[in-house]
Parts: sequence; structure tokens; C-alpha cells
Amino acid sequence: MDHARLSRSQRKPLFQQVYDHIWNRIQRAEWTEHNKLPSVRMLAEELNVNRLTVFKAYQQLKEEKKIYVKYKSGYYVHPGTQMPFKDLDVPIVSSYVQKSHLSEIHQVPATYQFSHALIDPNLMPNRYFSEYVKEIFDLYPTVLSTYSTIQGDEELRESLALYFADKHRFHLTHDDILITSGSQQAIDLIARMLIEPADTVLLERPTYSAAIDIFQQHGARIVSVDIHPYGYDLNQVEQLMKQHKPRFFYLNPTFHNPTGYIVPAEQRKQLVELAEQYRCFLIEDDPFRDIYFEQEPPLPLFSYSTEGYVIYIRSFSKYVAPGLRIAAVCSHSSLRKHLFTVKSLADNGTPLLNQKMFLHYFKSKRLQQHILKLQTALSVRKSIMESELSRTNWTWDSPAGGLNLWVELPKTIVMEMLLVKCLEQSISFVPGPICDPSKQLTSWIRLSYSYINEKQLSIGMKKLIHLAEQLDS
Repeated sequence: MDHARLSRSQRKPLFQQVYDHIWNRIQRAEWTEHNKLPSVRMLAEELNVNRLTVFKAYQQLKEEKKIYVKYKSGYYVHPGTQMPFKDLDVPIVSSYVQKSHLSEIHQVPATYQFSHALIDPNLMPNRYFSEYVKEIFDLYPTVLSTYSTIQGDEELRESLALYFADKHRFHLTHDDILITSGSQQAIDLIARMLIEPADTVLLERPTYSAAIDIFQQHGARIVSVDIHPYGYDLNQVEQLMKQHKPRFFYLNPTFHNPTGYIVPAEQRKQLVELAEQYRCFLIEDDPFRDIYFEQEPPLPLFSYSTEGYVIYIRSFSKYVAPGLRIAAVCSHSSLRKHLFTVKSLADNGTPLLNQKMFLHYFKSKRLQQHILKLQTALSVRKSIMESELSRTNWTWDSPAGGLNLWVELPKTIVMEMLLVKCLEQSISFVPGPICDPSKQLTSWIRLSYSYINEKQLSIGMKKLIHLAEQLDS
């Protein structure tokens, strides 16, 4: 990435240009609080200047308390140095530049909502749920008078165990399943269970941004694994496992968020073999499995697991009932006790009413009809978004399922300006750096086609493209 072009013809001294370059990148949050900065040698090579020039710039930044030094380690960003962006009173821009929390982006109201990887509430079985709530109370009259067990409702876990065995060839019992309040809680519980400060974890690049935030919060050192339309470079994965001895590899191999890629079946078995060889857990997050448009995706990695190195997270929130927040964590017996402990500390069990409501919809014939309806509706919406994008020179890989498009813009478009212009027109999207552990990918955006109706989708895309073209003109 070409971050700067230094000019030897400017009146400003070269070291001052290097200073400005470093400071600008800190203010844009490419390097955030306590991030290690490039070594003097690396930055000198990147900018094609003498090492003494970089050293002088670093020294000035240190004197001004914008960076600090760790003995025999290098230079680091001093806390409290990010630009406040008071002149841009736009929460989404502040979030993107300073914190990169997806949750803060979702708080910004927008008519043309392309940042939510959620399904249009009008496509959900709202009426069906409202009609059979009373039936749940008739079947379980004390459902509001008691807690669920920490592990989750036994009837629900038995149904899920049968479903996973039949559908995905899982070898497990209901005792191997934990019910959580959504997949994000599951990720957090697993992080609490497995991560010690300074442990290394592998993450896809790009990836689900909440996972980045959770693992960093627990003190993990993140090492990125590139994901491609063909999956992973398994030589890279093996080398990273061998070199860093990571605690786990968090991955979303089926209709990957944000790219929509599918890791092929032959790689899935090889990944499990690598995990077993290097004793690295695989945390398989699988929230979009049923949202496919043509053929079912390959079996989950958990299907190949025999030695207990895969933990499988299956959320049903996205397409059944987001308000119920139901997810299942499948693991082998060696981890069971530890998972129950962290779950008990978190909330002492997912609400029983939510589990019973989900259970009876999950067992009904209506669920399969609902999924087929969703597949059709979302395929149409994806086609509308791609039709609008086809008029541009932007690039993307058309996914075979999921809720998102991962789109590369021309490098001449400045992301911060596009965010501001879009918000002025009540349009939201997810900037690429939010999905990147290294906070780069500044030419990429995630566009979700699932949350607004066909008419809004077409209008909103036209507006977004028009604003981008204005910035690129």
C-alpha cells in the first residue's frame, strides 16, 4: 500500500515529512493505542529515506509524548493520541477512525441500511410466533417461573443433537451441546476459556469484526490468515501454526463474513488434521449455513473432528428469530466442564422461554418453508444489488449464499469522505478496515443486501454509487 509520497523538493525538511506521515496514520487509527510501530529500518525502506531521517522523526514524536519506547522492543503509539474528529460530528466516522467497533456503526440510523447483516424483519415469521406464544405457556405453564439449566434446555439439546447427527454427521450427544445467547456470547465464552494474556490466535483477514474486538479485549495477540475465493493457503496456515503455536484459529468457512467465500470440502479435512497435529483449536463459526441459493455447502469442519480440536458455533438468530438469541456450541467432552463454568459466570443460563419458543419452531414444518422463502427472497435482493454494481468498475466475487457482498472500490476514492457523504444521504455500509485485524483494506466495503426491501435496495445503491462517482471524478 502506498501510504505516502515524500518530496525532496519541498521546503519542509524530509524528517518533518516522515513525522507528518507517521502522525497522520496514527490519527487515522491505522496504528492505535499501544500498537507497535514499524522499526526504523522497515519504515525507512517503505518511504525510501535514510534511517537517520526516520529516527529523527520518531524522536520528535517521542518528545511530544505521541509515541513511547519499550526497551529492546521498539516504538509504540501513546494512549490518547487519536484525532477526536470534533469537526466531523458523525458517530460512524468517529467509530471507524478511532475504534472500528461494528456495534457503533449499527447504532447510526439510516434509511438505506447496508451495514446490517440481518434479515428484513418483514421476512421473519412474526405472525406465526405471535400466534403460538400462548401454546408455549399451555405446554410449559411454569416457563417464566424457573431458570434454564446452565447448559441449556435438555429437550432443545436433544433435538439439536439429532439434527446435527442427521444433517451434518456429527458424532455427539445432547451432553456435548451448550446453548448460548447468540453466537457473539459463544465467541466471548470460548475466548474467556482459552485465552491467556499474550496468547496468539489466528484470525481470517478479513473477518467478523466483533471477534477481533473480543479477542483483543482478552489480551490475545492476533495473527492474520488470508482468505481467498479458493479458501486458504494451507502452507501459510501450517507455517503460522508451527511458528506461533496459536491457542486457536477462529474461522467462518461457510458463506464467510464479510466475503461470502466457501472453504472447499477437501481443505476442511486438511485443516482439522493440521489442528490435531499442532494442537491448535479451530473455532468454527457457522451462522449462515442455511442461506444458500443453489446447492448446500460442504459439511462443517466439526464433521471431521475426532480428537476434540474443533469447537462448532451454530447460530440460529439470523434467520429464525434474532430476538430469541439462540446459538448452540458443540464441543467434545474434554472442554465441556470449562465451557459450563464460564457460561455460569456470564448469565447462569440462556432464558428458558426463548429456548422453548425456538424449540417448537425448530421442530415444525413451518421452519423449512420459511428457509426456502428466505433463500428465494435473498437471492432476488442479491441480484438487485449486483445489477446496480454492474454499472460500475468496482469488483466483487458473487457469493453462493449468506447476506453480504465484499466489494473493492477504486483506490482513488477516500473512504472517510465516502462515509461522510453517505451518512448525509442516510446510507450506511461497513468499511473494510473494521473487518481487518490490521485495520487496512481501505478500498473495501461490506454491503449487506438482506435488511431492506427491493425498492429501497435499488434506490440506495444508486445513491451510494452516485456519491462514490462524485468523489472519484
